[in-house]
Amino acid sequence: MATGLFRRASSRLQATTSMMRARLHATEAQAKQLEPKATAPRSTSSVLKAFSIYRWIPDNPSKPEMKIYEINLKECGPMVLDALIKIKNEIDPSLTFRRSCREGICGSCAMNIDGCNGLACLTKITDAGKPTSITPLPHMFVVKDLVVDMTNFYNQYKSIEPWLKRKSPPPVPGKEILQSKEDRKKLDGMYECILCACCSTSCPSYWWNPESYLGPAALLHAHRWIADSRDEYTKERLEAINDEFKLYRCHKILNCARACPKGLNPGKEIQSIKLLELFG
Repeated sequence: MATGLFRRASSRLQATTSMMRARLHATEAQAKQLEPKATAPRSTSSVLKAFSIYRWIPDNPSKPEMKIYEINLKECGPMVLDALIKIKNEIDPSLTFRRSCREGICGSCAMNIDGCNGLACLTKITDAGKPTSITPLPHMFVVKDLVVDMTNFYNQYKSIEPWLKRKSPPPVPGKEILQSKEDRKKLDGMYECILCACCSTSCPSYWWNPESYLGPAALLHAHRWIADSRDEYTKERLEAINDEFKLYRCHKILNCARACPKGLNPGKEIQSIKLLELFG
């Protein structure tokens, strides 16, 4: 057996040696024939995709416009935010939009993409055949391009006092206030909200009454603190939002649930608040 292995190794070595000698003494044409053929390069044809993007600059008194940009999808990431960054970096540095984490955590890149509110970092680019329309969140004051004024939205969030409120000191001074696993589970579907405003700006009631109706996001957070077993201001919180406009402008059409990029259902939480107002 060992003899057979030695013979095969010797024959391979002789073949390699013969090839090297042939290359040394061959002409240029013959040497090219002896070289192993390289694989054919992959096709580098571009796939162009058009994006129709809302543009408005406050320093320019002209009306807003939808501007078309074309990029090569083979040189771009898969998400709409990748396309926006590529456009800003390589085509038009004046394009303005918010973005931060790129992971669907911060909520900064919320905008309207092809008629639906969502996060640009979580929305995939559709096929190249049809232009993608990108506009600011609807029914919000535009600061510039895709950036909207979130002042009213954050003021409404602040009005529901989104922090733990207690009338008695902690059971153990200087330590956290514990809660059971069952009580903690009641907060699922509420604490995950990232305040991107996709839900509120998809709600017709919020479009019509943005100053008086708190909107899906603020009310979802209101219920998050009402349902928290560690909070001792449940009654006061319910009284604060028991208002014809603050709470009861919700008509349960559930645009909010369809728009939420985190898969939450603000309409369900608003209904829970209404039941607590009625039955305690």
